Amino acid sequence: MDTSFQAPALSIPEHILSSSGRTMPLLGFGTAVSPPVGPQVTKAAILEAIEVGYRHFDTACLYGTEQPLGEAIVEAVSVGLIKSREDLFITSKLWCSDAHGGLVLPALHRSLENLRLEYLDLYLIHWPVSSKPGIYEFPIKQEDFLAMDFKAVWKAMEDCQRLGLTKSIGVSNFSCKKLADILAFAEIPPAVNQVELNPLWQQKKLREFCKANGILLTAYAPLGAQGTIWGSNRVLECEVLKKIAKEKGKTVAQICLRWGFEQGISILVKSFNRERMKSNLEIFNWSLSPDEVRKIDDTPQTRLCCGECYISEYGPFKTIEELWDGEI
Repeated sequence: MDTSFQAPALSIPEHILSSSGRTMPLLGFGTAVSPPVGPQVTKAAILEAIEVGYRHFDTACLYGTEQPLGEAIVEAVSVGLIKSREDLFITSKLWCSDAHGGLVLPALHRSLENLRLEYLDLYLIHWPVSSKPGIYEFPIKQEDFLAMDFKAVWKAMEDCQRLGLTKSIGVSNFSCKKLADILAFAEIPPAVNQVELNPLWQQKKLREFCKANGILLTAYAPLGAQGTIWGSNRVLECEVLKKIAKEKGKTVAQICLRWGFEQGISILVKSFNRERMKSNLEIFNWSLSPDEVRKIDDTPQTRLCCGECYISEYGPFKTIEELWDGEI
């Protein structure tokens, strides 16, 4: 890493989160890696990402990347890559075994301790299901699943924001129905819903619902999560996307990311390769034509992350249809 590096002139567009008024960079850097890599590899990749221009970083209790992210932030400040922690937007997530009213605040405190931070910018409920307290494992044992007390958990999330331990709160992997359930009693509405979203799983119904309710959709797996247990190369090998990319002199990844940006969502990219990190940032000074957008809109749709690991005969969701409320 070049410690004489000066902050890049690149400016990633931001979105004002409606329920908090805070700004969030619309392109972020994901730290979940499958299979996992060592903490030093993660820390080095995050420092490189800061160096090339990323300012939004996404982690979670489950990922095991909170500590290396925290160490990277300390080092980035000390060597002058950023002026202070305030230059960054940090998201983490509440794991299922902590998704109980009385365990939310202690879980956030642990995440903050891991990250060496006084506050998060965004704290999300990771999945809309709880599990037996005190057990941190994935996959969750079938018999350990429990129905989430949405009201108690969301009230505790609101307390986290009121206490200033996180600037904004939201959810992840929530359907329209489950979002509506939260909105029915929320005093602070979810600012964000982080879900699988890409040109081959466009989530049109969910996008419309979130837009109507002032919730920003954030896309994970914007390129299909190739290399993960559940992902595939289907997105990057899509002939429609490959043809558009060739005609525009762009990569397929850039076409996917630009498409997402033009849909008004935020996007999480995940590559520990420096050149791909830089390439993924090069999506803001050009646009897709209406014809290209139409061709992408017409591509066949299939969900990749079906969430089978959250289905259990003992839990609240016994089928994939129940987990997603038919949005499959």
